[in-house]
Amino acid sequence: QVQLVESGGGLVQAGGSLRLSCAASRGTFSIYTMGWFRQAPGKEREFVAAISWGAGRTDYADSVKGRFTISRDNAKNTVYLQMNSLKPEDTAVYYCAARGGPMFTTSPDAYNTWGQGTQVTVSS
Repeated sequence: QVQLVESGGGLVQAGGSLRLSCAASRGTFSIYTMGWFRQAPGKEREFVAAISWGAGRTDYADSVKGRFTISRDNAKNTVYLQMNSLKPEDTAVYYCAARGGPMFTTSPDAYNTWGQGTQVTVSS
């Protein structure tokens, strides 16, 4: 089963950018649908972005459309989340997740492997 490790989080001012990375080890990374989710204090975990196993399909939460971009490099077993024009409301712990098989979904319940999370803090 694939294992996931996120990196790239940190503190940034509003309007700034960050790029999160999620490195996968074990398993066959290219056959997994990958997603990014986030959880702010006192709130439920929510969908941010997802990318199909062949990178031919992506989807985004309405709140990040036009600002965030998800991509993947199967040769490097890595998925990325480029976050631009960050807002204080983007502050959360960001999690990378994997779902075995080609079915594309944005539901966190459908993802069976999760990273440990990386903190993103956007100051106003």
